[in-house]
Amino acid sequence: MKKLISLISVWFMAIPYIFGLELYVGSYNIRYHNQEDDNNGDLWSKRCQVICDQINFEHPDIFGAQEVLHHQLGDMLKRLDGYGYIGVGRDDGKEEGEYAAIFYDKANIALDKSGHFWLSETPDHPGLGWDAACIRICTWGRFRDLRTDSTFYFFNLHTDHVGVTARREAAKLVVDRIRQIAGDSPVILTGDFNVDQHDETYAIFTDSGILKDSYENARLRFAENGTFNSFDPDLRTDSRIDHVFVSPWLSVDRYGILTNGYWTPVVSDAMKGSDAPQQIDFHKAKRRLPSDHYPVMVRLK
Repeated sequence: MKKLISLISVWFMAIPYIFGLELYVGSYNIRYHNQEDDNNGDLWSKRCQVICDQINFEHPDIFGAQEVLHHQLGDMLKRLDGYGYIGVGRDDGKEEGEYAAIFYDKANIALDKSGHFWLSETPDHPGLGWDAACIRICTWGRFRDLRTDSTFYFFNLHTDHVGVTARREAAKLVVDRIRQIAGDSPVILTGDFNVDQHDETYAIFTDSGILKDSYENARLRFAENGTFNSFDPDLRTDSRIDHVFVSPWLSVDRYGILTNGYWTPVVSDAMKGSDAPQQIDFHKAKRRLPSDHYPVMVRLK
């Protein structure tokens, strides 16, 4: 009888690890801050406000961000509601260059351990990999869901936009590192992969046996566009280059590519809308996007 009671107690203690993990996760390439974008009217000061307002409203438990320069990281942390982060600048492993940062809601998620590696032949040191145009990095962390005491691993990366070999070899490296670091634990991999769902590099992840594409496996999907927009809200594509890959046994409840934008004023006289209440005054405005990528948000069980 004592043995039976002990077994039952262990089973009940294990329930949160088996059934309790529910996460709202995301991937967002926020576009690095540069003067040319500012000159074109895509001001980082405004984009940061819109990006952070959107994240605060959606409030994912954890999300990966790409192209985050150090000053952008500071700007976001000031505006984000209760988020911590992990990550380093890719150029020197400290603050120089873009971060592949992971942000997490400190009220619900705790960090157990973290690390990073470079997407190159020398993954423990900064450097160009293969035929890459830029130094590339992958950030990872082991996190604990404070609501269920479940643990999971989260990896976030940005693969090269030029080097075909670099993207292919980086994918192999990441799959190997996930196996080494995470073992049999639940895994989420986010990032700007610079390849769509038809590319051979995409298949390295989906054919690995340890990852599946959340888009393809979602119970409900809201994705009226691809994930890259080139700062033009009138463009449409079926290509998804920003992906959220997850362990095969994780259930993907909902998947969304969020196409929210904002407006900047254009000098114009007030006008009335067709069939609109007459107390409403309209003014012309230019629709803009907070990044040249749309964010991907996924609800997991």
